[in-house]
Amino acid sequence: MHVLVFADDFWHPAVTVRGGLAPLAAKGYTFDWVEDAAAWSADALSDYPLVILSKLDNVSQADKTSWVTPEVEQAFADYVRGGGGLLVLHSGTVYKETDVLRPLLGGTFVQHPPQCDVVVEPKAGHPLTAGVSAFTAMDEHYHIAMEEDVSDVFLTTTSEHGTQPGGWTRTEGAGRVCVLTPGHNVEVWLQPAFQVLLDNAMRWCAGSEED
Repeated sequence: MHVLVFADDFWHPAVTVRGGLAPLAAKGYTFDWVEDAAAWSADALSDYPLVILSKLDNVSQADKTSWVTPEVEQAFADYVRGGGGLLVLHSGTVYKETDVLRPLLGGTFVQHPPQCDVVVEPKAGHPLTAGVSAFTAMDEHYHIAMEEDVSDVFLTTTSEHGTQPGGWTRTEGAGRVCVLTPGHNVEVWLQPAFQVLLDNAMRWCAGSEED
């Protein structure tokens, strides 16, 4: 599967996302990268069955200016409604103040405490958690504001600061959206259970999951 990945912002260097996705090449994924968000065209979205958004609203790690215009928001919404798959990872949820991306994602970052041990707990019996076991890792524990229409939460994250939704899905038009909030550190991405979760989520978003 050919995947377009948006990564690299001031707090989250692309090297983390690259390192976290690299093992999945063995499962047949290939990745194209947008790290400088000043240098891409919205027309490119339609070339991919799946887009990964793991980037907050910085052009790049070196350029903190905004890249998400109303036109960019609409391009993502049109892509999903037209049948595209969107997987949103960690810093890709930092869009609370947007009018189109926020409801498209179904939940957005509010704040996080200092890094701590976070227990990632899958919901038993959910298709996206097949083969996924609970694990604990040092991470930023994202606190999330959910949209009212999102009910399919399949993953929770728990720390000394409470329990939060850690993964959910929604549909928009003909497309699919999945959000996973863990992943500040590459060690989280490389957890065997998280690798399975990423694979499950990518296949689901692209509509290629096994029945």
